[in-house]
Amino acid sequence: MQLGPSQFRSICSVTVLVPRVNVKSLQQTKRFVMETRIMNTPQPTKMPAFRQVGEKQLPNPVLCMAWSPKRDLIALANTAGELLLHRLANFQRVWSLPPNENTGKEITALAWRPDGKILAFSLGDTKVVVLCDAEKAEILHLFPLENPVSCMHWMEVLEESSVLNSFYTSEDESNLFLPKLPTLPKSYSTTSKIFSEEKSDEILNLLGEVRLNILVLGGGSGFVELYAYGMYKIATLPGVPGTCSSLCLSSDLKSLSIITEIRSAGNDPEICYIQLDTGLLSDCLPEVTRMARKFTHISTLLQYLRLSLTCMCEAWEDILMQMDLRLTKFVQEKNTSTQVQDEFLELLLWGQSSPELQALLMNQLTVKGLKKLGQSIETSYSSIQKLVISHLQSGSEALLYHLSEVKGMSLWKQKFQPLGLDSAAIEDAITAVGSFTLKANELLQVIDKSMKNFKAFFRWLYVAMLRMSEEHVPPELNKNEELFDRKGKYFNVERVGQYLKDEDEDLVSPPNTKGNQWLKFLQESTHLKESPLLFPSYSQKSLHFVKRMMEGVIELCLQKPAEVIGKSVKQAVCLPLYTVPESSENTPRLFELPSLYNDKKTNMHYGVFCMPEISPCKLYLLRKFTDPFRPVPNALMAIDLSNVLSHSIDDDAAGASSDCVYSCQDARFYDDETLTVVLRASEEDNRGRVLAQLPLGSALSCEEEFNWDPSLRLDQQSGAIPVKGLVLENQWRDLENMKAQFVAVNGIRKVACVLSSNLRHVRVYEMDVEDEEDEERPESQNASSDQDGLEETPAIQGEAEGGETEGGGQRSKEQLESGEALELS
Repeated sequence: MQLGPSQFRSICSVTVLVPRVNVKSLQQTKRFVMETRIMNTPQPTKMPAFRQVGEKQLPNPVLCMAWSPKRDLIALANTAGELLLHRLANFQRVWSLPPNENTGKEITALAWRPDGKILAFSLGDTKVVVLCDAEKAEILHLFPLENPVSCMHWMEVLEESSVLNSFYTSEDESNLFLPKLPTLPKSYSTTSKIFSEEKSDEILNLLGEVRLNILVLGGGSGFVELYAYGMYKIATLPGVPGTCSSLCLSSDLKSLSIITEIRSAGNDPEICYIQLDTGLLSDCLPEVTRMARKFTHISTLLQYLRLSLTCMCEAWEDILMQMDLRLTKFVQEKNTSTQVQDEFLELLLWGQSSPELQALLMNQLTVKGLKKLGQSIETSYSSIQKLVISHLQSGSEALLYHLSEVKGMSLWKQKFQPLGLDSAAIEDAITAVGSFTLKANELLQVIDKSMKNFKAFFRWLYVAMLRMSEEHVPPELNKNEELFDRKGKYFNVERVGQYLKDEDEDLVSPPNTKGNQWLKFLQESTHLKESPLLFPSYSQKSLHFVKRMMEGVIELCLQKPAEVIGKSVKQAVCLPLYTVPESSENTPRLFELPSLYNDKKTNMHYGVFCMPEISPCKLYLLRKFTDPFRPVPNALMAIDLSNVLSHSIDDDAAGASSDCVYSCQDARFYDDETLTVVLRASEEDNRGRVLAQLPLGSALSCEEEFNWDPSLRLDQQSGAIPVKGLVLENQWRDLENMKAQFVAVNGIRKVACVLSSNLRHVRVYEMDVEDEEDEERPESQNASSDQDGLEETPAIQGEAEGGETEGGGQRSKEQLESGEALELS
């Protein structure tokens, strides 16, 4: 067996009298000492395999924290409404997302998408859920809710089947028939209050992987909703009592575990475990995946169309700003009560202008400025025209494609009728998208007409300015008939803006359809007049109005499956656990137990909780199969935390107490076989807080059964719960200078974050590596210390090394002295 220098120092630190031996070299002496120690004394206890890699005092209390499932990143939400992302190394901040008036300031829950690319968070003051890009801290999507969210869970389906695999490989067939949607212009999207410049690409990437993932949201008054891919509401679950504090949907979609807090008048709040049967989702998994994927495509395209319309409105506002900049000073200096349009009308009809208008045209606008203004307005119109052609029409075509495929699914009644797909509602949605496409095409014609009107207006104004300056007017410009219709009445030059106003009123200047042969033919045809094959045009309404109508019809189409699937979910298990004293209601509840976990290998739900009022030194473990109707042996057991830690030889030699009694502050599942806990010693002991890893193998092997009386709460029959004792060998470490209270872990990345009771002091750990104090020193120091040590007695060596460790601990204490003073206050 080969030992490293650090292990060699540990061996020599124990008092063992080694006789002097006549040897030829230092290497032979070292080998002799090690062999003698190994043969005559037991091996020392291995130090804890946790390494602290970062620590920080935060300015604001933390309300939520969640590790990324794929990277060494942790997201934090604080009381100031900020969303923070930190790296594991040195707890370095990556970005922060400040509170936004369009989203909200009260973050209530966090959840990562299983691929680690999207972070979801809920806001209680505005009742919205926001999807944020983890790379750029950009808001990609948000949707409103009826109730504030108190907890969320984002899971991924791991079931495999030949039908699903074929769908995964063929899902991108739409790319063969549809062109790639163009990105939005950066110059416009940067001015948006929420969305930034390259947002269209990220929105199209919101779909993520084809494999189904579901975001589960829970709140007060029995509010529970499921969102496929984090965007499409796939189920609304009625009948859940109380307020949800924790959720866990199984990876096989067979059941949903919920921890709820039920309040009743005159009684303390009651904590209950509820298991819902979601068998329809599991039985129809291929169909659910196909339907959810299509509806998520549709939701993404609707978001794309909203942003495109926003860019068009901003381009139109540029036209208004160009005109306002020229006319604002004229309006301010004008002494008469006449309107601006009256001034231009007098100039048009009588060829005379007021001194103020003449000063505006000749001194401020000028001939050169008029040409520049005309070019700027023409450019803005061209931008709107390009957005209609490349974005609105392309997005509408993609919407029609995906809705047509959904209609085909709905006609396969054997497969999709149980999920609530209604072909009539989908047909209405297709018709609404068709009407939106017609309105977009109508806008193109209006833009073309408005551009001609503006050119005629500026040509007439140019002629008027030439006459004011008594210059020669070319004969080809001396024609103003284009400013009048056939009846000689005045009309608006600009007609595009009315299409972009988000109002319910009819258009001020609707298009003139007289003489349209196609419309005349439709009105005269009895068969085509009311044909469902033709899309209605809504000629009196704006583009915004038709867009909102289309969104409403599609929303009704999407709601039906959510209602049908929600009604199929039934409550299978309801177990009242214990009550919470009202005196503790003012403390933060976002981190508190119970916590839930899904073991994907054994298809098992786990719940871990404490009952400090009944048994403060016990941790309770509840487990159920994801199939709610399958009984599980040893469904409930307790872990005795009394004397859970075994101390090293050095601790016992120093007089440390080995019978310290601990209680659990927080517990989270590290992986399928390990529980990460924060333990607190009793007030009589001085050991403080401890971070530990509890192996669950021995506890789960308990053969004693617990007979649950359904008429009583668990805390009323806790004495009959089988108890299993645990003694930890090395998987723990003292949390010095910290009143640790909560912990967040990620067993895949093997990391943990500990939070103090004041919610400001955090430490992060790598869980499966040794601490820096136990790493090897440089070779030169090792060689010198080993050589000097051989000339001294081992007892002196132990004293010297002990003093060095003690000094290192003193330096650590000094570094955190200011932070600890804040925490203890």
